[in-house]
Amino acid sequence: MADVSEVHILGVGTALPGAPVDNPTLAARLGLDTYWGQWIDHFVGTDTRHMSVDLDSGEVVSTLADLGETAARLALAAAGLGPDAVDLIVMGTATPDKLMPTTVNVVADRLGIDGVPTFQLQSGCTGAFQALAVASRLLVAGGPRTALVLGGDVGTKVFDYGADFSRLPPRELINYMLFGDGAGAAVLSVTPTPAAVTIRQVSTRLTGLGRAPGQSLDWFGARPPGPDSPTVAEDYKAIEELVPVMSEEILAELLADVGWKPGDVDYVLPPQLSGRMTTQIMERLALPDAQEVSCVRRTGNTGNATPFFQLERILDQMTSGDRAVGVSVESSKWIRAGFAVEKA
Repeated sequence: MADVSEVHILGVGTALPGAPVDNPTLAARLGLDTYWGQWIDHFVGTDTRHMSVDLDSGEVVSTLADLGETAARLALAAAGLGPDAVDLIVMGTATPDKLMPTTVNVVADRLGIDGVPTFQLQSGCTGAFQALAVASRLLVAGGPRTALVLGGDVGTKVFDYGADFSRLPPRELINYMLFGDGAGAAVLSVTPTPAAVTIRQVSTRLTGLGRAPGQSLDWFGARPPGPDSPTVAEDYKAIEELVPVMSEEILAELLADVGWKPGDVDYVLPPQLSGRMTTQIMERLALPDAQEVSCVRRTGNTGNATPFFQLERILDQMTSGDRAVGVSVESSKWIRAGFAVEKA
């Protein structure tokens, strides 16, 4: 009988909408000169991103449910299981398709899953980590044995591509450069397979007491936003200052919790706000022997999909004894999160 004190990742799947959009294309669509394409290259460090919005028409062409369904099917296939094996679903997202019905339940319906507990967690970049934590704890508690964990965001749908971008302040304009859309999924089980990795720790911690939000995403309903109430705003300076420090704190906590030394880590999955920020964070983490696993230059910041893109890149590479840590910071009200996994 499987040791229900352990939870294993059996397979991961991811999904991106449409073709990649490079910096010159994005700058031209926003009506910005070639300087901006160069600025994105140098100061943001993102080469391409995938978008759920058609830049020409402004229409949404991929929903979070579309991407979540695709990622889930790929994850189940990677795990060698069908939807009928799933008895728990947890999703983390900051940008659900609707307030109701929840996107997690739409995905479950499309997969033909019914009669199981489902949860959708509203959170920024740590939402996928929170979903992993909730699913892991419920599996260890008994009852469910196989969980489908989803994470993703389609943030570009909230942007106004008809705006006068030459007049937007940097705290708004930066978001058009940083973000891409995507979704990911992982199959968790208390029963391991030869290809599985074992979750040694998942932690999330609110650390925003007394701190101003680093990012805001408003919901207006029928009330249109006023000129001083942008839908999305970013305090990039605060993020640039705090995220590397918090990442270092997360790493120290993770290593202490699982009893690993820095030299024991083979792979590190850092936060993926931008390519430039990732470089700063990696310097702060000081894990010279660990292989950096980054995707932000190709995908942009995909929010809650990010850790699945990173995990997908290493699962087939990990051999017995390999260890990996993932780190994330949610900047809207400052949540820090991390996980540690090991190949048996």
